[in-house]
Amino acid sequence: MNTQKTSDSPVRTRPIFGVMLAGALVAFLNQTLINIALPQMMKHFHIEAATANWLTTIFMLVNGIVIPITAFLMDRFTTRQLYLTSMGLFAAGTLICGIAPNFSVILIGRVVQAAGAGVLFPLITNVIFTLFPPERRGFAMGIFGVAMNFAPAVGPTLSGWVVQHYSWRVLFFIIFPIALIDFLAAIFLVKNVTETGRPKLDVIGVMLSTIGFGGILYGFATAGTKGWDSAEVITMFIIGGISLILFVWRQLVVEHPILEFRIFRYPIFTLTTIINIIVTMAMFSGMILMPIYMQNVRGFSPLQSGLMLLPGGIVMGIMSPITGRIFDKFGAKWLVIIGLAITIVTTFALTRLEIDTTFRYVVVAYTLRMFGMSLVMMPIFTAGLNELALSLNKYGTAMVNTLRMIAGAVGMAFFVSIMTNRGAKHVKEILMQHHILPTDKTHMPMAVNQGAVMGINDAFMVATWLTVGAFMLSFFIRRTSPKEDTITNRIKKSNKEPALQ
Repeated sequence: MNTQKTSDSPVRTRPIFGVMLAGALVAFLNQTLINIALPQMMKHFHIEAATANWLTTIFMLVNGIVIPITAFLMDRFTTRQLYLTSMGLFAAGTLICGIAPNFSVILIGRVVQAAGAGVLFPLITNVIFTLFPPERRGFAMGIFGVAMNFAPAVGPTLSGWVVQHYSWRVLFFIIFPIALIDFLAAIFLVKNVTETGRPKLDVIGVMLSTIGFGGILYGFATAGTKGWDSAEVITMFIIGGISLILFVWRQLVVEHPILEFRIFRYPIFTLTTIINIIVTMAMFSGMILMPIYMQNVRGFSPLQSGLMLLPGGIVMGIMSPITGRIFDKFGAKWLVIIGLAITIVTTFALTRLEIDTTFRYVVVAYTLRMFGMSLVMMPIFTAGLNELALSLNKYGTAMVNTLRMIAGAVGMAFFVSIMTNRGAKHVKEILMQHHILPTDKTHMPMAVNQGAVMGINDAFMVATWLTVGAFMLSFFIRRTSPKEDTITNRIKKSNKEPALQ
């Protein structure tokens, strides 16, 4: 095995960490820029909403394909090779999107973008755990959390302002030069800090993973619009589910697994991963429901809607390094308990929305909710990975990010479905109760808006109970240190390559 030595020297650590942080910042910013620009892109390319949504769906699908194989990629290629390739792909995809003459080309650009971005988060997390000792990882992950939490929150505001004044292409031309400069800086500053070998790629596993995760993600992504009883959605769930079952079975018997499921033998890693999944779903409830409430019900512009989300993102960005410092001193348990308690109260506050709820109430409730989540997200992620030996970190990172990707897709589809179905039911009840006819142009829009708000409140109530479940689990968290690697300790070396017994 070819081993790349790590160094504790700040001179080497800071440039590598700084370059990767900048790359993460621009990649995460990209995630939320395009949503608000979709209506303008629909007009430009003369396409329907269902077609335009493929620009976000395809990004999620490619991420779902790439992220599960990142552990293999980090085993096979050096830090420098992977980072330059991922940032190079991301920059190239961004340029393609910016100059795309038609919808097909911009879709290709999104695929290239996603192929690069999908590698970045697991790679950077693995580098942080390699460069920093356990007692400093909380702070390092907190700094990384600035990019992870702040950039996506700024995205809607920036996108709303750009789309309101300029062409949607400007969004990509803002990102491209930053990505290009980061790529050029990485050529000189990024060094190899992780161990590499020559593991064999499980091609059948990659195929099963692609079909399984791709099918499940596609099913959830389209269920919100086409309905859970759609033949297409049901078919994708069946195909994806069977493929995932076969994929898990194969990963438990193959010599070189793509995703190492045996890491769930570590109890705190398993517990924190479950909490992470629940909190991710709950977080997406706010990210998807609040813009709908602000724009569709209240009639605010995309820019105003983005400004509503902005303070929460700023709070998360400010709190991430502070939370990291606290985590390093006291561990994750009480941070997570306090954070989830705040999240429960503020999520419940969002179940009390009305047609005339003040802008201040919405901003305060949402911002405090994000403050609560800022105490949870990075500590829960770091606490779980801290229980794993460094040799297993790449598997843990790939696993958590894959499950978070699925949780995000489930959260979006699940809460949109609750909002839609419950909203339609409430509209019918309002029409019957007040004897309003569908042809009544005065009262019908009011009934539809009232029903939509009640549907959103119902969705937030479900999110509240989900958070309560995570809160109860958080009392079982305990402070951990890396355990002995009982998985790769049972690996045989054959021809200087590891082979799992």
